[in-house]
Amino acid sequence: MGEWQRIFVQNLTVPPHNQRRRHSPPRESTAFQFILKSVEGDALKLRALDEMSDVEFQLRLSFFDVTYHHFFGKTWRSATKPLKAGLGHPPAVVFHETVYFHTSLDYPSIVLVVEVVATARRRDGTPQEMSCGFGIVHLFNSRSEPTNLNLKDKGLSLYHGTPRALLHPLLQEPIEMNKNLMVIDSCHLQCSLQPHPPLEAVYHLLPENTLVSSLQRIPGMLAAHEGDLFQKPRLMKTVTWYLEKLSIHLYPSLERFEEELLDLLMSDQGNSMLDGNTLAVQERRLHIGVHNGFCFVQPPQVVVVVPEAEVARGRTGSLQRKQGAGVRPSSEGQALVLRSRIHLTEMVHHPAFGVVLLLEYVFSVASGPDGKTPSVTSLTTPAYMHSIRWAVWNPSPDAASSNVVLPLQGGVQHNPSHVLVYKTPPATMSSEEVKQVESGTVQFHFSTGSEEQPAVAGKPSSSTKGEAPLSKNPPPTPSPRSPPSPQVLVSTQDYSRGPGLSISQLSVPPVSCSSKTPSQPSGGALPSQSSEALRQLQEQDNPRGAITHLESNLSYSSLAQESPTADQLQELPFTPVHVPIMALGPHSESPSTGLTRAALARLRASGFPQLLDCNKEPVQIVDPVDPVNFIPQREEADLLQNNEIILQFLAFTRAAEDRTALETWPKTIYFTFQFYRFPPVTTPRLQLVNADTSKAAPFISSSHILMQIKEDGTLNLGSPGFQLKYMVDPGFLKPGEQRWFIRYLAEHTLQIDAWDGDSLLLVGSAAVKLKHLLRQGRTAVQVHRELEVITMEYKQDTAVMSGEILKHGGVKPIGVHAVVRGRLHLSLANIGHLCEQRQRKSISLPPSCSRIISSHDGNSGFHGGSLLSSNAYSAGNVCQAQKLADVDSELAAMLFSRLREVSATFQHSSREASVTRRRKLERMLSVRRRESQEGDAAKKASLITGRHEDRIQHARDLQIIEAYRERIKAESIASMLSQAITTRHTLYATFGTAEFFEFALKNPYNVQHTVTIETDNPELSVIVDAREWRHFKRLTQTTTPLEEDMFHLQDDLTPQVYLRPKETVHIPFKYQAFSLEHAATMQQGPTELMFSKGKEDSAAPWKSCGMQTKHIRVSFTASGGKLLAILSVNVESQPHVVDQTFRFYHPELTFLKKSIRLPPWHTLPGAPVGMPGGEPEMFVRCSDPNIICETKKMGPGEPQDVFLKVAGGPSPQIKRFFLSIYTDPWLAAPTQIWQFYLHSLQRVDVSCITGQLTRLSLVLRGTQAIRKVKAYTSHPHELTVDPEGIFILPANGVQDLHLGVRPQSAGSRFVYLNLVDVEYHQLVSSWLVCLSCRQPLVSKAFEIVLPPGGGKGSNKRITYANPYPSRRVYFLHTNRPDLLQFKEDSFEIGGGETYTIGLRFAPSQSAGEEEILIYINDHEDKNEETFCVKVTYQ
Repeated sequence: MGEWQRIFVQNLTVPPHNQRRRHSPPRESTAFQFILKSVEGDALKLRALDEMSDVEFQLRLSFFDVTYHHFFGKTWRSATKPLKAGLGHPPAVVFHETVYFHTSLDYPSIVLVVEVVATARRRDGTPQEMSCGFGIVHLFNSRSEPTNLNLKDKGLSLYHGTPRALLHPLLQEPIEMNKNLMVIDSCHLQCSLQPHPPLEAVYHLLPENTLVSSLQRIPGMLAAHEGDLFQKPRLMKTVTWYLEKLSIHLYPSLERFEEELLDLLMSDQGNSMLDGNTLAVQERRLHIGVHNGFCFVQPPQVVVVVPEAEVARGRTGSLQRKQGAGVRPSSEGQALVLRSRIHLTEMVHHPAFGVVLLLEYVFSVASGPDGKTPSVTSLTTPAYMHSIRWAVWNPSPDAASSNVVLPLQGGVQHNPSHVLVYKTPPATMSSEEVKQVESGTVQFHFSTGSEEQPAVAGKPSSSTKGEAPLSKNPPPTPSPRSPPSPQVLVSTQDYSRGPGLSISQLSVPPVSCSSKTPSQPSGGALPSQSSEALRQLQEQDNPRGAITHLESNLSYSSLAQESPTADQLQELPFTPVHVPIMALGPHSESPSTGLTRAALARLRASGFPQLLDCNKEPVQIVDPVDPVNFIPQREEADLLQNNEIILQFLAFTRAAEDRTALETWPKTIYFTFQFYRFPPVTTPRLQLVNADTSKAAPFISSSHILMQIKEDGTLNLGSPGFQLKYMVDPGFLKPGEQRWFIRYLAEHTLQIDAWDGDSLLLVGSAAVKLKHLLRQGRTAVQVHRELEVITMEYKQDTAVMSGEILKHGGVKPIGVHAVVRGRLHLSLANIGHLCEQRQRKSISLPPSCSRIISSHDGNSGFHGGSLLSSNAYSAGNVCQAQKLADVDSELAAMLFSRLREVSATFQHSSREASVTRRRKLERMLSVRRRESQEGDAAKKASLITGRHEDRIQHARDLQIIEAYRERIKAESIASMLSQAITTRHTLYATFGTAEFFEFALKNPYNVQHTVTIETDNPELSVIVDAREWRHFKRLTQTTTPLEEDMFHLQDDLTPQVYLRPKETVHIPFKYQAFSLEHAATMQQGPTELMFSKGKEDSAAPWKSCGMQTKHIRVSFTASGGKLLAILSVNVESQPHVVDQTFRFYHPELTFLKKSIRLPPWHTLPGAPVGMPGGEPEMFVRCSDPNIICETKKMGPGEPQDVFLKVAGGPSPQIKRFFLSIYTDPWLAAPTQIWQFYLHSLQRVDVSCITGQLTRLSLVLRGTQAIRKVKAYTSHPHELTVDPEGIFILPANGVQDLHLGVRPQSAGSRFVYLNLVDVEYHQLVSSWLVCLSCRQPLVSKAFEIVLPPGGGKGSNKRITYANPYPSRRVYFLHTNRPDLLQFKEDSFEIGGGETYTIGLRFAPSQSAGEEEILIYINDHEDKNEETFCVKVTYQ
């Protein structure tokens, strides 16, 4: 046995499961390094080993596919090691071995099984092996990413038994959670698994799924100096060998051999496709490749060999065979020849390197009318292949050029291509020499690359052009049952190595090939890649036809490189044009208060209404600082299931740190918010009344009580504050919704927006957590909160300057300036009440809580009853008989009887008519019947005539009823049968969160079916990706079986599943809704307060509007349109969490483009900047499909931005939408949900200078009615309006509004201007004033030092000289009026004179430096000079 034969036999492996080998194109392989250190544990001391000698231990590794219960590859065995047991240490076996392998099966169900085996000898000397346990190592995670396993402390757990237990059908995924696997206590394996990229250099020498140790020699690799061959593998030098003058001789002759072969194929029972047609040998192919005992070093070349006689005639032919016909005689050459030259560039001087040759025949079935093949080269001819013979040549390393003759082999023995080969002749009586001749021979001339080759060396460019580059991940060897790829075929008409197109792929007219793509026959015809590659070749302008393109490289890589992508523009790395905004996250609730204890005492003594519980006792007040211990079971077991939620808006306090509070402080205020799924609330305007009447405290930080305003504008002198009530009782909640409401209180934060009641400008926003409203078994709870009202100010987008560009191409994010405008005093309470009636509905969730839906769990849509009755079934499945005219209005309209009117009346009011009315009708009919009996003969005659007419009409009615029943019988029965196979399921879904469940689908028939799954709503979809299915099963802890490649997708992406007879499979579904109904609203203002009867201190309780229920129908249709099952899914939408709210003001009818920087919650604490690992990829989805949103990542370790593009509407429209952010690729549950408001305003651009007055005018257009309006600005100290007060806006008229802009700081920012109807408090128009301010030149600078803290301030003087010869008037302004005041705001000075300006500096509360600008303006308020005073407080 030679070296190649020995290595080949030792490394025969079991292939993976057939389902794993169907993927095309092949996946990229991943290399691993598995280090086995030691095994520790008392379980190594088996009692059965006590009486044996030479006890040692061994590790064995095997690949296992959990999905298909299939072991594959070859078991690797370590060297045997003895057991070591020291004092104070558990017994251990030290191995210290390293195993390398690579695999392209990147499925989470592909695992590596490690078995610990004890080897020993019995007393009689016979060997004995016993399993001590096994462990499971996952190679890939749920995202198909390689596992990096490093178990330093606990090690890998081992299970009892042997790995053969994994073949048991009860062991399904996830296998570690199976109850049948028992972990061995205190026994583990110390090991580590990590990717090993250096192994990629030897992919072509080492096949997939082959385990090799660090010391194992691989042919083609150089020996390592330090022992580990694969740590940094090195390759041996390759040489080029040539094979030419190749010929194949078959026994007894080529003609006789092919005749017998065709006869056997014709008599084969499986070839029913012949049916009197012609069977022909279409091609004879020879696969030639270099093999190192493990695998083919490169994909074998495929060449076409032809009979010697046909080469002499200059054409290619085929041998045909028809059923019942003889073989055409041939007396010419009896050898298959190949006169082209074969280049083997991958040869290595190693005894294990050999050349493998495989002869393959291509057969075709033609249907010519005369029994002849019309065209053996037609691409539409059905073709299939058989391997006939193979041979291997194992040359010596120092072999020189020579003629080689090899015997051909066949039959059932193993071959390097791992295919079935045609049998060899029975030669039981023959000698070895005769056996070799009888199987056939192949002969060729061999030479090395260093020798001269004058015969065919004239085309060096052609020979190198067709050579494929050495790939470190070669594609697998083509299977004989499927045609080889077009890049590995060679024609006989070229004498150099080409791309490898066969005759059948080249001898096609260009028009037919380029106009039609051939279909692939069932027997295995030419793949579509061949026709595509041929079409691209024939589109080139070459007059020589298809044969001349043989040297074009048609591999996938070359096709991709030579495609027209060279003319396509390449996208540069993303650089955001818009400056990103930092997402600060929801502002926290500050526990500290800005009021003194005296101010709090005055506030509590203002007379706010006291809340009482159901026992008329004061509600228990909880401290907001105390933690909340949320126990859902305690809430569900509470007898007080009615929850009365009360919100009390008590007072509003100014923020002392807000410098502009005096000018912008509102007189009235109103709030907007939304609680649970109640409708959004806009409160009435509330008056701010100062609670500090003593004026002892500073006015800036005093608190203001909220007072209600009556319709006439006067204050309501009742209880102060404003109170809202929400009744959440079982009558309001849907079945099973109680748990969702409790979860809402525990997790949600209520967002409250505060608005100026006069100017309708936003004051700020506050957020309060609702978790303190959980009663946890108490009668009632109340909590007082002091919430910071914060407004976010964003700078206007400016052009990105060169200094703002970061190294990675991004832009520095602008800061979000958060200003605390005040503090809202809010009281929240939850008062429990008993239910008025016994709650029949279950508090726990209906079957939605279960993830497995079956038609046998009581959710079927039909439970017996009438065909025509739509009522719910009653107890015992009994249905009361009713008149057809009473249950079907269509039938009642067709009846002739006088009772039709009564029936129509009864049908119209069948459920609403009272018992009294029916009793009166019966009494009236009985009276008429008695009168008719007491009448005279004439009346009797008329009665008889009337009865006759009634009988005739009744007979007609019966005929109509019978015809009507026959017409609707089929439809009614079909509807009833449809209800019988319908299963109902209810989902409670929130925005952006995926709801996963599985439906158990059973095939009720005794035959197999391919079932098509169709849904009428795209939000409910079938999970067809096994990785996504596994991800959701892990999240929901569902233990049903999982199958890879379970679904087949049609052209319209409709999934199909194959069902065996009586088989039940679990179909995974996912419901996920990203769309919400967002009607663009026009900002109006506060609502008028409506008082309830008898109560003038609070508004009426708010009524709820239930969210609309969606009904989705899923049909499971078998072949032929048979319905197997129907799944009816009812989706109940629930409110979702809002983690942060953004509010943008943007010009109307334009696109808002914003880049928001994500907060670094996904970065590990202390991680260095630029760390590439450990960062999850972010995904975003928007609730409005018309809004573009995407994430852009700048690189490893860099921050990530969310880009938004929103189309704005007309002014003053408000657009609201939500954005969900995910960290997993399957979008299971959002990490954060952001809420956005886009206010569309009319834009006005102003370019100005700080300290200088800039004037402009706006055109006001009146509405259809006369209005009393007033203009309000968000920055009154910088923007003034004229007229300043209330004025009349005429109907359909035009009027000018004059603006004066005097900015106090340089830069770009927004100022908001509202025109409000003061009578109805409605927004008439709104503007966005975009200021672009620059600072004037400073002519003089001064410096002064002042003491900080308290004091009376300081007085200073500076001089100013009039540079003009005439008398002038000057006005003084400053950018810090809170720190500097002038003795006189204006002065008049003669020409050339000097004036002394008196300055008074206010005291500062803290040390530091301030730069104060003094603007000296002329009579037109234009800046003449600017002085800068640098004040140092120390």
